[in-house]
Amino acid sequence: MRTRPFGRKLIPYVYLSPALFSIAVLSLAPILFTFVLAFTDASLYTFKTGFHFAGISNFIEMFTGGLSKVFFPVLGWTILYSVLSVVIEYAAGMGVAVLLNNPHMTESRFYRALLVIPWAIPATLATLAWQGQFNTSYGMINRLLALFQLAPVHWLQEPNLAKVAVLVVNLWTGFPFFMTISLGALQSIPPELYEVADIDGASGWRKFWSLTFPLLLRFTSPLLVGSFAFNFNNFGTAFLLTGGGPARLGPFQAGYTDILASVSYKLTVSLNRYGLAAAVSLVLFLIVAGLSLINMRVTGAFKEED
Repeated sequence: MRTRPFGRKLIPYVYLSPALFSIAVLSLAPILFTFVLAFTDASLYTFKTGFHFAGISNFIEMFTGGLSKVFFPVLGWTILYSVLSVVIEYAAGMGVAVLLNNPHMTESRFYRALLVIPWAIPATLATLAWQGQFNTSYGMINRLLALFQLAPVHWLQEPNLAKVAVLVVNLWTGFPFFMTISLGALQSIPPELYEVADIDGASGWRKFWSLTFPLLLRFTSPLLVGSFAFNFNNFGTAFLLTGGGPARLGPFQAGYTDILASVSYKLTVSLNRYGLAAAVSLVLFLIVAGLSLINMRVTGAFKEED
């Protein structure tokens, strides 16, 4: 049996070396640096004099010290925010896709192009535009309420309303993605299944819950896992729309709409607590990895079938 020369065995690694080098420099190195910082007293001042190993003091402060007063409420909101964002975006995108997939709708292509516009607009611009719409004094939403003689709503000043505003903006920017994915998945469902259901006398709702929804969920489950992980770290929406506010009484400048990613950002940029911010980032990474693994096991995402 002829064996390949050693040089030929190295050819695949040579081709992969640019990608492996990029991953090592842009991904692995920052992760390792963050891991190291999480166990130090790194701050703006100790960076000048040299920071030292601090053990698990940052984690103690996070779970039982001063940061714990805002860490656990922010963690709860982050989980709720991620779950609600995925559920609302998926439900809206799937519902619109089912409507557009109706063969009797002659204008479906026009509506598809129109509804994909929120996805085409950069999320930063869309979020800033929504910030103006939610403005109490001159925002379009309150102006519409004034037409019906309704009092203006303080969307970005009330904690619960601010959370609703964040979820609305997430829905606006996220549902076109699930609409497009669901439209593609609907094309893969054999039409014979619906013909058999029609013969059995199944109603439209029965066909949706027994055929369309289970098959769509099967095709899109991996994307739900990825979307959950994305929203868990979706720093942009909350920060650009509300700045993490309204302000919460307590230390570390954590507001009612802050998520763990934005708290870590504030600890780094505003308070210069690099070691503590790295500890929060490390915990955030472990939570996302753990929840994503659980979701993949429960939903069967990425499971190979014979």
